[in-house]
Amino acid sequence: MKAICHRRTRPGNVAVRNVGMGALTLLLALTACTPPAPQPSASSQPPSQSPSATATASPSASPSAAGDADETAPPQPGDKVISSTVTHDWSVPGPTTPFHTDHQNPVPIAPPPAAPLPTLYAVGAGQHPADSPPYDQLSFRFNGGFPSYDVEVVPELVADGSGLPIEMPGTGSILEVTFRGAQAHTADGKASTVTSAPAPAIGYKALTSYAPAGDFEGVVSYGIGVGRPMSPAPETKVRVYEVEKIEQGQHLYVVAIQLDATAWK
Repeated sequence: MKAICHRRTRPGNVAVRNVGMGALTLLLALTACTPPAPQPSASSQPPSQSPSATATASPSASPSAAGDADETAPPQPGDKVISSTVTHDWSVPGPTTPFHTDHQNPVPIAPPPAAPLPTLYAVGAGQHPADSPPYDQLSFRFNGGFPSYDVEVVPELVADGSGLPIEMPGTGSILEVTFRGAQAHTADGKASTVTSAPAPAIGYKALTSYAPAGDFEGVVSYGIGVGRPMSPAPETKVRVYEVEKIEQGQHLYVVAIQLDATAWK
């Protein structure tokens, strides 16, 4: 269902690092994460051309972090990681310091029958308890290219169409992810393009749940429930990865939101 809204663009800074990864990175990643069972939904849009992006090296990234390690199927011939980028390293995206990343894509990004914008294909979740720091991850897989996006802590998640609050019980705080220049619905607006996603109540230590908040006029937004309630509530650090990859025959552009789980270890 599409949510009608007009969202403002939030300025910010982009700290970008690049990691070149190979097929070995993807294989390592697959063994480093404990995923929930995905739930299929509607049909997907076909992939299209890759946009250009600027990045610098990130020598500190771990293989499991760079590989978007919440896949549920083993690698197939031809699967590979094309590029892996840290766009925001571990820090807290507060109300006055949101994470902001821009990607300049042509519109349409590809000719019909491909979608005109980067299209959300799947959502995945996984745990990385052996990494330093340990973290939980929610990833958004797009066809066509990387959208621009904002990530920030919000007092409550609000539905873009109605303006009503979306309940996210059992969370210490809420992180909102807003993708701009993106869509999550078919051309006729009657169905979702998301082919698989975990259950909303994920139940990890740092990543408790998630919920869609809108999909209209090139803006797709989600809320992420962060941390079971604690006293005092910790400020949870966040890292954002971008991974361009070939997976199960799909050319995907993955934005992975990683939540530091140290406080709940």
